[in-house]
Amino acid sequence: MRTGTGGAPPPFPHGTWEPRPAERWEDAFLSGNGRHGALVFGDPDDDRVIVTHHTLVRPNGGEHARPPELAAGLPALQDRLLAGDLRAAEDFTDGRPLQWVQPFHPAFLTRLRRPDPHGGEHACRRSLDFTTGVAETSCADRCSRVFVSRADDVVVQYVTSPGPALDITLDHRLPGAPDGLRVGDGTVRTPEGAVLTLGARYPGSDRAFTGVTLAVVTGGRTTLTPPGVHVAGARSVLLLTRVERHTGEPPDTVARVRALRALLPAGEDPYTGLLRRHLRLHRTAYGRARLVLDADDGERALPGSELLRRPASPALLERLFAAGRYHLLSASGMLPPRLTGLWTGDWDTAWSGAFTTDANLNLQTASAVAGALPEVVEAHAALVHGQLPHWRDNARAVFGARGAVAPPHTDGESGHTYHFSRAYPLHLWTAGADWLLKPLVDHDEARGERDPRLAAALAEVALFYEDFLTRTDARGRLVVVPSYSPENRPANPDSSGGALNAAMDLSAARHALRTAAAYHPGPAADRWRALAGRLPPHRVNDDGALAEWAWPGLDDRYDHRHLSHLYGVWPLEEINPYDTPDLAAAAHRALALRGTGNDSAHGHLHQALVAARLRDGERVAHALGRVLAGDFFHASLMSAHYPGRDVYNADAAHTLPALVVEALVQSAPGRLVLLPALPAAFPAGELRGVRTRFGAEIDLTWDAREARAVVRPARTCRIDLRTPSGARRLDLRAGEERVLTLRTRQPHHRSVPHLPPPMEGTPWHHAHRT
Repeated sequence: MRTGTGGAPPPFPHGTWEPRPAERWEDAFLSGNGRHGALVFGDPDDDRVIVTHHTLVRPNGGEHARPPELAAGLPALQDRLLAGDLRAAEDFTDGRPLQWVQPFHPAFLTRLRRPDPHGGEHACRRSLDFTTGVAETSCADRCSRVFVSRADDVVVQYVTSPGPALDITLDHRLPGAPDGLRVGDGTVRTPEGAVLTLGARYPGSDRAFTGVTLAVVTGGRTTLTPPGVHVAGARSVLLLTRVERHTGEPPDTVARVRALRALLPAGEDPYTGLLRRHLRLHRTAYGRARLVLDADDGERALPGSELLRRPASPALLERLFAAGRYHLLSASGMLPPRLTGLWTGDWDTAWSGAFTTDANLNLQTASAVAGALPEVVEAHAALVHGQLPHWRDNARAVFGARGAVAPPHTDGESGHTYHFSRAYPLHLWTAGADWLLKPLVDHDEARGERDPRLAAALAEVALFYEDFLTRTDARGRLVVVPSYSPENRPANPDSSGGALNAAMDLSAARHALRTAAAYHPGPAADRWRALAGRLPPHRVNDDGALAEWAWPGLDDRYDHRHLSHLYGVWPLEEINPYDTPDLAAAAHRALALRGTGNDSAHGHLHQALVAARLRDGERVAHALGRVLAGDFFHASLMSAHYPGRDVYNADAAHTLPALVVEALVQSAPGRLVLLPALPAAFPAGELRGVRTRFGAEIDLTWDAREARAVVRPARTCRIDLRTPSGARRLDLRAGEERVLTLRTRQPHHRSVPHLPPPMEGTPWHHAHRT
């Protein structure tokens, strides 16, 4: 289909488009390679691209912060908490004020302005192709394309038929840029065209960043007009841009220009050669998995902003699934995605644009293994292993222990725990390392190999628990004290956040110790398994719900966006309907009682992920419907933290593919669950390329009555198969494809004890009832 606006549409659902330029940076189309990012506005007369880089964080004192030296006071704190003083943890600080991590910020705009703009309306459109990562603006007489090369680590901007004249500049004047930012810029001529440079030093700091753009001009005349370049009569302009953060003196600009010039392919059109090298990596990764639903072709062809107005449309879910995988891949490389992915157009980024590890990063990367994106796992591993020495400092300083404790927030540079306060005693949280290592364990299971770096990290976490878990209760069971359930606190009027035996801490300690033991057979494994066996069981409260704190007398505060106490359900498998049905029923009751707190997107999707593990398709549909109908998505298909597109945030965008997969296919090393929580919103469809943790790839198709799964195992194994039709053992042989046919829904539909009545209020509740 062509729309008459100057270009072919992207391959739906693997792309999106808009009939007009972005007016807000939040609506700019996104490209990235996990290092550099680009936000593309798509204005033919003022062609702006915001350039970002994962390393760009503004010094604010956090670069020198260290974890608090509190270990000497830990025994006294433990004594007070065990004696019933629930406010004891409020005094367990070194008196420092709340210190945020260094905030993430943009670099600058590359700006191509036409001195003779058309004026008025143009027959133009902007589009983004997820299969290539190319953001394109097409008009009748010109075209601009932008992508960030995964092969060459460079932002590529290519303009054909740019018109009679074009002014090119690098512009640092973005919202929130500090007044004291010291900026220097310049231009120089090269045989290929011209080079533009921009260097900026942070106020009161020796740290800086430098951007270099090589402008390759074909035809016409190029004139240096410092700080920019004027191009007249050119047939095309190719810009190659890189950014580098550094300390002290600026990097060698000549060497940087030489490196950019070396990227130009010999004997081939430069843009074509750069794109070809990029596509070998990007297209291969993106294309491993896909979702197709029973959607209307007319709705599939709509601009993203129009499709977002139809929250019940399967075409919207198709496109958001594709966009989520695309954005997650594009944000992951040297580091995994931040709260804002890899993108921002404002220096005042909410919550510092950090990596928040007590839910947000964990949710965003949840589809990496099952969704066939090992690139995301590798980026996540780079963050973890790069910061492990700082995790050791945290364990020693706060707890006087060997081993490792992960921070709740990091800017990507420092892994030290220093972001905490009386209201949020995040320095007491000990479960973070297990949650951050969990996807790396899943990845090892899926590929059938064990990473020695992961084995070493797991051993460090186990060593921490050996030193930390020393206190016992009256029955001789270990007590996790102090214990923190992010970011909640007991409902008791005299309680603080620091408490005892948070359900998350119990699950994390058990899982970490047993997983470390599996990676390290021998005497150490025996010690770690024995230690895990001494931890207390979960507690069921008077409401029949899994208690957020297993310590008697600590009451639940239900209306909260986090579901830390259900960590044993998701992402762990400690609590599930097959092996622990009574605990699963208590967990489901806890989920049913949970409110949504401040209505954040990550809270809704976290609830849906837990519901999927508990086979509650109605609740999955309800939570997903709240997100799709809540105006959480910008025209860029990047998401917001709150309804009404309030606060740019990648949680919903990156987590949504994980939810779709979990509702349709779940796996563990010895188990496959098909259609565990199929919402009525998915009446028919196809999900291809799912990877399992027992080493198989699965393609699933279904309709209202029947489903067909094609299982391609890479390893020989026996698994427990669970479907709406029932349960059975399944023997798989490496290299032999198995085809499974099953009923789509269970005869009575509800499989979790005490399932509440069907939930109203989702746009799909009546629209697609089967």
